[in-house]
Amino acid sequence: MRIEQLLEEKATEAVQALFQQEVGERAIQVQRTRKEFEGDVTLVVFPLSRMAKMKPEETGDVIGKWLCENVEEFVRYNVVKGFLNIVVSDAYWLNAFKSAFAEENYGIGEKNSKGKVMVEYSSPNTNKPLHLGHLRNNFLGYSVAKILEATGFEVVKVQIINDRGIHICKSMLAWQRFGNGETPESSGLKGDKLVGKYYVRFDQEYKAQIKALMEDGKSEDEAKKMAPIILEAQEMLLKWEAKDAEVYALWEKMNAWVYQGFEETYREMGVSFDQLYYESNTYLKGKEVVETGLDKGVFYKREDNSVWCDLREDGLDEKLVLRKDGTAVYMTQDIGTAILRFEDNPGLKFQVYTVGNEQEYHFKVLFMILEKLGFENAQLNYHLSYGMVELPEGKMKSREGTVVDADDLLAEMAGAAEEIANEQGKMAGLSMEEQKATFKMVGYGALKYFLLKVDPKKSMMFDPKESIDFLGNTGPFIQFNYVRTRALLRKFEGQILPEFKLDELSGAEKNLVKKIYTFPEVLEEAAKNYDPSQIAGFCFELAKEFSSFYQHSPIMNEENADLKNLRLALASKTGDVIKTGMNLLGIEMPERM
Repeated sequence: MRIEQLLEEKATEAVQALFQQEVGERAIQVQRTRKEFEGDVTLVVFPLSRMAKMKPEETGDVIGKWLCENVEEFVRYNVVKGFLNIVVSDAYWLNAFKSAFAEENYGIGEKNSKGKVMVEYSSPNTNKPLHLGHLRNNFLGYSVAKILEATGFEVVKVQIINDRGIHICKSMLAWQRFGNGETPESSGLKGDKLVGKYYVRFDQEYKAQIKALMEDGKSEDEAKKMAPIILEAQEMLLKWEAKDAEVYALWEKMNAWVYQGFEETYREMGVSFDQLYYESNTYLKGKEVVETGLDKGVFYKREDNSVWCDLREDGLDEKLVLRKDGTAVYMTQDIGTAILRFEDNPGLKFQVYTVGNEQEYHFKVLFMILEKLGFENAQLNYHLSYGMVELPEGKMKSREGTVVDADDLLAEMAGAAEEIANEQGKMAGLSMEEQKATFKMVGYGALKYFLLKVDPKKSMMFDPKESIDFLGNTGPFIQFNYVRTRALLRKFEGQILPEFKLDELSGAEKNLVKKIYTFPEVLEEAAKNYDPSQIAGFCFELAKEFSSFYQHSPIMNEENADLKNLRLALASKTGDVIKTGMNLLGIEMPERM
């Protein structure tokens, strides 16, 4: 029985025996003991003092005495104000560790036992390559999917590819005008980089035309609307929606270049998807729903023929769902996408949208519109809103000079790991192939860990040098301690047994056992909150406890066979749990480094 559950049951018995009172719901509150106090598990006494008709400190003292006299697992107690801190016997912790050691996938829930859920992440535009913001998005969404899967959900990983719209037409038009037939093969550029180059080129031409029109006496707003190149892009979008053969062929060709480029980046990032949705398909479903919504009175049409949803009575605003020329907007396709996903996945319990916090209002509106349309699954949608990630000024700018390119940053991190390894002579004895794989594990792991260790809701500053430090709260520090556990296993191969006749634990051993013990709870909490930072924090704390244990609990020269075996078993299980936790963050663990 978990120690928290044991305390709940026995505290209930204590209240009944001592005060002849039935314990109401939520009266028994149990939590972990704070680090500054002696104890392993704590009972909150305040709700019980009324039943006892005593002060909280007196109530805690009476209950603590009863528990230690009647429960063999509880050996002593102390009361701090209204908190009863219980010290748990070493025998309990030893048995708990034996159970954990025997469990192959410790902490992992029964596969597909909780039903099917969906997690969306990435959601790129096909007019530019992936960048630093996409890295946090992908790592976050992929990790949340793995965490939910580890707790028993069947997870469908999806992305919506924003492959249509005015922004896509801008790249197409610029390539058509200025590309001279350039291709990924002729240029040597990845397909997404090539298309992104022409998105930038469009912007340069557009700004030049705006400037010329303003010099000719037009206001800035007038110039933005009248610039010939933007009018051509708008015309191209209309042709695309009308399935103009030439425009459609160009769209398919350039998108194919981008998809090939994305696939290479996703492979390096270590993320994957089970289903793909394309805005070029889902916007059609959205337009159908808008027509139905017009008939129901959910939407209304303005004089210019644009279609809107009035949400002012709900504390929001009016939202455009179809332009005056009949072309779709983001909201149109998002309405269609949401409905299609539930149609494609019957019984879906909920879906999570991993999208930055600048889109919070958009998702409030989307979910409200789905409710107003009478969509029965409107309440089963959740926006995992995360903060932006930035770099210190002047660090690792992309070729375009505007954003940090994902491919460049990944390469930079692997290169930084290689540089450190070469300086310290750490990789001697490994083949070039093994070294290259290790550099990627360490460099990419440093990047992923740094982006995931922060609460998703918070914005963050990413410092590449800080992320790859081998000291402190970093991926490499955790990987290094994992490698220590594997080195011990290689040295004592075949000597680890889950049998040890011991009566007590040292402080370092007990701290390690207790930390391993909490993994199932941390995993459940991380899944509940869609928060990989809780797993990251656990892995760091476990690695720290192991580092302390490694220093204070020698294995090589230990003469007591039972104690030596316990310490080897602890090292083995610590490594297993660290690997499981880091894998939930999408981080691979090297066997040597």
